[in-house]
Amino acid sequence: MARIVTLKASDGSTVQFVDEVKAQGGVKDVMFSPDGGYVVAFFRDKANPAARERLLQITGPYREKMFNQDGGDYLRNLYCWPTAVVEHEGRLGVVVPFYRSCFFFEYGSRNNDMLGIRKKEKVGKWFATPGHRARFLDPRELGDWMRHLKICLMLARAVRRMHMAGLSHSDLGYNNCLIDPTTGQACLIDIDGLVVPGRHPPAVIGTPDFIAPEVVKTSHLPKEDPQRILPSRTTDLHALPVLIYMYLLYRHPLRGDKTHDVNDSQRDEELMMGANALFVEHPQDRSNRIKAANAKASELPWRDTDRLPYTITGPYLADLFLRSFVDGLHHPGRRPTADEWETALVKTVDLLQPCANPNCEQKWYPFDNTRQPKCPFCGTAHRGKLPVLNLYSSHAKGKFMPDNHRIMVYDGQSLFRWHESRFIFPNEKLSADDARRVGYFVQHQGNWYLVNERLSGMRDVRAGQDIPVGEKVLLDEGAQILLSRENGGRLLVVQMVGN
Repeated sequence: MARIVTLKASDGSTVQFVDEVKAQGGVKDVMFSPDGGYVVAFFRDKANPAARERLLQITGPYREKMFNQDGGDYLRNLYCWPTAVVEHEGRLGVVVPFYRSCFFFEYGSRNNDMLGIRKKEKVGKWFATPGHRARFLDPRELGDWMRHLKICLMLARAVRRMHMAGLSHSDLGYNNCLIDPTTGQACLIDIDGLVVPGRHPPAVIGTPDFIAPEVVKTSHLPKEDPQRILPSRTTDLHALPVLIYMYLLYRHPLRGDKTHDVNDSQRDEELMMGANALFVEHPQDRSNRIKAANAKASELPWRDTDRLPYTITGPYLADLFLRSFVDGLHHPGRRPTADEWETALVKTVDLLQPCANPNCEQKWYPFDNTRQPKCPFCGTAHRGKLPVLNLYSSHAKGKFMPDNHRIMVYDGQSLFRWHESRFIFPNEKLSADDARRVGYFVQHQGNWYLVNERLSGMRDVRAGQDIPVGEKVLLDEGAQILLSRENGGRLLVVQMVGN
């Protein structure tokens, strides 16, 4: 029976682990605590002062900076952040919380778990390609498009908060995030390699598929060469949209069918992901388009960019994909920030419609800005009238300005404080009270209504009548509903689509 080792950690706590390797990563051996509440991951390389200092900073001041403030409890679920440093037999180790139960496969793979992944970690790579999803995973593990959208939102939020703290991940990719498509949860792991600019340089250059083109292009140069580009905040801002693109469209944004070197496959790969990187859906240059005819059956329709173009993700995300993979692909300073991705994802959640087809695998889709919306995934058209709510907010002198933000209505859809006021945003600092819904939408006898649950200032502007709490207001063409009379309060202007 394996012995139990007891150590004193950097934070003064007592740490125990069973002296038996339970898992291995690229550079660490993982041991479990006797109660299974945490793990101790030991680096295989011998301890050195620079590595020790980095880990002490990550588990000490930077951990406190991240979590000892408003929203800290919420943020703890977005990371598997190491809590302390230990040293044993000349090797450094980090104490890390055990993964939450939602990040372990409940059903595993198809055909009675033929791959033996039940109870294994839900590493993001399993869910990022259509082949894995169609051929290997139990359908009950796949979730739907709304939950994939929420996963992307969690990842953008996690990266934004790291960047705000002056940190970058340096190895952001699907191997270093756990996701649960059944609940929409996500968690960044392998936090022990965080980059602190000017103090702790990156230990790795990243994971293939997510390394920024400028890093790939200069990777042949010595690390000390001033022309060599190393992972940083701006390279995270390449990896993040690659993750988002893959989790929403199940294909890689740069892996098209263009050949860059017919004689050398390694050189071809370096050019494809580096100096010659080209978006597979570039609006002007079609030379790297994916040839759907060459795709495997299990990869379709996702690898058919004509059938499912990036624009099906909605206008907010489509704009950021262009900025990331066209404008910013070879110009890091032009890449959208994590904050911009977070905002676009929140607004895209408000564009979602449930698909009328009960057999649709994705079950949700973003409104396509047409008079007759339909699901892009299965082709099912929306039936009946559908209100589209355009948001305006008050500014100086009571003027209302468009917010470039819409809410799509469906039966049971909720209205929240962040819809009521432009000064409230749904992030880690949202109060429990502001997280409660303030109203909801309901369809009755072919008509749509907004029911007021908690808004004292709601008013039907067109009718010139207040809408008391507990009452409802009809949503029809041209209706104007004021949600709040405070500065920054929102006005809903209704458009009707469908038939």
